[in-house]
Amino acid sequence: QVQLVESGGGLVQPGGSLRLSCAASGSIFSRNVMGWYRQPPGKQRELVATITSGGSTNYADSVKGRFTISRDNAKNTVLLQMNSLKPEDTAVYYCNLFHYSITGAYNSWGQGTQVTVSS
Repeated sequence: QVQLVESGGGLVQPGGSLRLSCAASGSIFSRNVMGWYRQPPGKQRELVATITSGGSTNYADSVKGRFTISRDNAKNTVLLQMNSLKPEDTAVYYCNLFHYSITGAYNSWGQGTQVTVSS
């Protein structure tokens, strides 16, 4: 069983920065993708950014150039550095781990952390 623990959310003014962290524990296959998703108020959950175990990244168009995802494979952690934050970045941010082997594929979610961008 995999557990994901997020930290780093909070209140920040427009133009400010925050860094989210997610630590994964449990039995994790070496082939995996870690990422961040968010759910703005009244909207569906959406992709923010993902990073594979090999280091390939993918970003939503809305955050390209402002957010940076990175990971530490030895510690099974993923970070999301968020710069130049905008009010529309306000959402609950969820950490995600998708991992797979020849025996199957598994998807896990963190509990979510609130990010509020407001003056």
